[in-house]
Amino acid sequence: MKLTLEFGGGLELLCNSEKEHVIDIMPEDGEQKLTMKYLLSWVCKELIKERREMFMKGDTVRPGVLVLINDTDWELCGQLDAVLNDKDAIVFISTLHGG
Repeated sequence: MKLTLEFGGGLELLCNSEKEHVIDIMPEDGEQKLTMKYLLSWVCKELIKERREMFMKGDTVRPGVLVLINDTDWELCGQLDAVLNDKDAIVFISTLHGG
């Protein structure tokens, strides 16, 4: 299944300064559906090589990271339990800025 991931608000710096990633991913072994929980663990393992704590806290995104699934706030989609489909677009935007 192909997904488009976009990182903004500084999160792209955690992914080799690349804002957009088109990935090919399958559900976790033994699972029928791809969930956001599995996608987040995959992103941490495959895309973010250092400073993962800037993206994740526990098994979810840090407070201050806005997550959109097909332009809809993931809180309306079920957050970690949201089921993803082929060609979905997931956007991660940090709303926290230093100064």
